Amino acid sequence: MTRDMLRRLGVEAPAAGLEGVRQVFGAWCAQVPFDNVRKMIWLRRKPDEALPGSDAEHFYAGFLESGTGGTCWSTANALFELLGGLGFQVARITGSMRDMGFVNHGSVRVAVNGAHWLVDPSILNGVPVEFADRPVRQDHPVFGIEMEPDNGTHVARMQTPPWEEPLPCRFGPEVVDRDYFQAKYEASRQMSPFNQRLYARRNRGDAMVVLFGNTRYVKTAEGVTRESLTADGLCEALHRDMGMSERLVREWVDSGSLVDSMEPMEGRA
Repeated sequence: MTRDMLRRLGVEAPAAGLEGVRQVFGAWCAQVPFDNVRKMIWLRRKPDEALPGSDAEHFYAGFLESGTGGTCWSTANALFELLGGLGFQVARITGSMRDMGFVNHGSVRVAVNGAHWLVDPSILNGVPVEFADRPVRQDHPVFGIEMEPDNGTHVARMQTPPWEEPLPCRFGPEVVDRDYFQAKYEASRQMSPFNQRLYARRNRGDAMVVLFGNTRYVKTAEGVTRESLTADGLCEALHRDMGMSERLVREWVDSGSLVDSMEPMEGRA
């Protein structure tokens, strides 16, 4: 399955060093969505099974068969395994999305020639970002990101719809193992922003497309557009924008996830 995943991404034989990391991560960001589609199905229809993508091979199978990705713990674990299998020096790390003071995010760090680089399959910014002792900035009108050191940690900031202000994520220096990732993923059954309604994001060339509830956002160099979708329109957007199979979208609808995603935001967790 790993070899099939590499073939699908078009990186069966990446270059060595940082250029190879760029190739793999760039291909991932261009093709693999960040989404909670399968998680929503599992929570509603398969509560006694391990959450989808808990195992990297299960994650790859979901993408290859249905075009779905996952949320941070599963996507980070899958990218970790992919890069590690290619011989890159990788580590599982954690962060605090929104800089909330506690761990709520999993990510991946790569070591190349004495430097450490962030490759985050949730942020999907397209290129590795260095954990440097100085502020660094990726200038891009859509996928731009800034990162700066702060008292032994690093704070990344990026702008992603529907939020208008830059979203911070604080990364600590600690390295964790697979069991830690799995425990945090399982714990997200009880509390997570990705349990109640749809969130799906995919890069499309120089555009970022986001489905949040029943609203479709498109971020380009010209700015952000917003459109409210009907139930049929939302299903079509999952298929057209996110690249998900019609079978998976039907399963998502049948699980009750479409109804939940169409409900107004007010009064919901």
